[in-house]
Amino acid sequence: MEINSIVIVSLAAPKEKVWGQLVAMTPSGVTVRGIDLGSFDDFIRQVLDHEEATVGLATVFYPMHRIERIALDEPSGSIPSLAERFRRKVGMAIQEYLGIETPRD
Repeated sequence: MEINSIVIVSLAAPKEKVWGQLVAMTPSGVTVRGIDLGSFDDFIRQVLDHEEATVGLATVFYPMHRIERIALDEPSGSIPSLAERFRRKVGMAIQEYLGIETPRD
């Protein structure tokens, strides 16, 4: 995992999943700029409708004892990644929306 990767973080106590940008990863925990996975569709709707952000992205530190796993947001067979769903619906990459510079090939 690299900083600025789009990830899904699975957390324990309480169980939850967060989707977003990996901001930092240290032995003490991870910082993610994202949203609860259950709010993903509401977030896209707000972006499309240019609504005031009620389901906005928050930058949150999660201590390592809560981390169950961190997975890259990648497609699985014919199922697109959440980042791909965002791009298809909104018309821009999530990295562009977040202002993340992506390396040039």
